[in-house]
Amino acid sequence: MTELPIGRRERKKAATRQAIADAALRLFLERGYDHVSVRDVADAADVSPTTVFKHFTGKEALVFDQEESTDAHLIAAVRQREAGQSVLEALRQHVLDTWLPIAAHPQREQFNRLVDSTPALRAYGERMWIRHTDNLSAAIADEFGVEHDSLACATLARFALDVPALAQGQKDRRAAVEEVFDILANGWRPPGEPTA
Repeated sequence: MTELPIGRRERKKAATRQAIADAALRLFLERGYDHVSVRDVADAADVSPTTVFKHFTGKEALVFDQEESTDAHLIAAVRQREAGQSVLEALRQHVLDTWLPIAAHPQREQFNRLVDSTPALRAYGERMWIRHTDNLSAAIADEFGVEHDSLACATLARFALDVPALAQGQKDRRAAVEEVFDILANGWRPPGEPTA
């Protein structure tokens, strides 16, 4: 599939959106989420508050600026996987390709502290997580031709989305991601039990 070239107008909109998100994150990390207004963000990005709201649904969305594309990327990982690749392996590869670079970002710990210390951001993040789970579960169900309320599909979606949280504190994040997906693929065994 050939991607259509992005026009100048779309590039400018994307650059404005990124400038707003970057300014917001910088201010939130410096001052704290509750001490920054949308006007502060607009001023720092050299745009009007109206422009901020053209690009973001609200103040919380400024922190989770990449979340709108997450659903599309998760669904694409399932629907556009390589021939012969299982849904589970496609999700494993997606997490390795997308989450490991995010986890290694130098501001990641500051970002996590910001979200964890701000009830409004924690609540917003949880709503986004539920939405991602529901949409990923539906995409998996579609791949297998089953109803969207399939418990098996919902379970896989939920655990696949939990892999980054489970791997976050591990020294070797890649190995942790692989281990969790191996458990999903092969079932849980007590630690130290030999594999068959």
